[in-house]
Amino acid sequence: MAETKKYVRIKKASVDGVWYADKIGNVYEVDRENCVSILTKRGIRGLSSVLREDAELIVTEKRPAKVGERVLITVAAPIGKQAYETGDVFVAESLYDPFAKDIRVLGIPDFIDYNEYEVIVDNELKNGEADGMESTYVRKQSEGLDRVAKSLGYVELAKSSLKQNGFIGEVHTFDLLTECAERLREQAQTHKEKIERGYPEFSPVHKSAQARRDEIVEQAKADVERLRENNIRLRTFNISLEVNRKDRSVEAIAKRPKSNRAFYGIAKAAPSDCFNVHIGKAIALRRALGLGVPDEYLNAPQPAEVRVGDVVYGKYSEAYYQLWCEDEIGDVSYEVKIKEIVDGKYRYVGGGYDFIDDADLTIIDDSREGVVGE
Repeated sequence: MAETKKYVRIKKASVDGVWYADKIGNVYEVDRENCVSILTKRGIRGLSSVLREDAELIVTEKRPAKVGERVLITVAAPIGKQAYETGDVFVAESLYDPFAKDIRVLGIPDFIDYNEYEVIVDNELKNGEADGMESTYVRKQSEGLDRVAKSLGYVELAKSSLKQNGFIGEVHTFDLLTECAERLREQAQTHKEKIERGYPEFSPVHKSAQARRDEIVEQAKADVERLRENNIRLRTFNISLEVNRKDRSVEAIAKRPKSNRAFYGIAKAAPSDCFNVHIGKAIALRRALGLGVPDEYLNAPQPAEVRVGDVVYGKYSEAYYQLWCEDEIGDVSYEVKIKEIVDGKYRYVGGGYDFIDDADLTIIDDSREGVVGE
């Protein structure tokens, strides 16, 4: 059985300051992955994480390519000044007869050695939400159709050139070009059919941002519990965690037993981020203990689903304010906690409600401490 590998191509950098912000388009081999991030091999730099939503996952097999299959250049070693590099993708147009594993591709005058490529067997599109997956799929099929059309144009131009220059006697070359043109037409038809069908129902189901955040929160809870238990068992540190909800921060203190020496770690939510005490505790505690903080804690997706126990921020409409308030319009915003969601309404702790269909709420704290099941 052929060896299978995974690679990621950097598509974007959704978070400022990530190591791959200036590496868009680069390809890296995958070491391991989880639902949020992908750990890549960066050569001499070791291992580094990439957010799934920022990358395209490419699955390959190390085996000789067949005509018409796509190949990924993994170790570029071009002859002379041939224009290709690691990360490029080509379609195998023909096999190089003296070396059965080597291939020729359109636009490259010489063969590509077997040691330079791997055959692409699957592309898992990692572009965030399921809502955008169909458009991404169709876009990629359109791009494939454009590439095939361009290749077909080159082939037809070569056939025309043979005719015009009296080389029609080169039967083998002419037949090879004709066969290549037919294959390209078949590929073009396949792309057209895929575009018409849209995103295939059998494609992998990708988790929503909310589902990913839920998993990260559960991971953070388990992480804090484990670190606390380890320190109790090993008697390394006495750990305390202090939450400042007004400041949207958590401070962890790791104090040596029978000593005044202590280590501190702080986690504070950015103004535009939703605060979650469980993720904050995990970040702060890891910083206090001198441990690395996983990327998924620092780059957790924002919540997308209002739930019981969430603290939300909203604003009254101007018309509502004028109807119920005699004073001049001032601050029409409010922060409330969701008590229950029932009868088409968000009901709040302390009274009041919003109709779900009309509410424009922003979740500012989804810690939901004290809520049954949390």
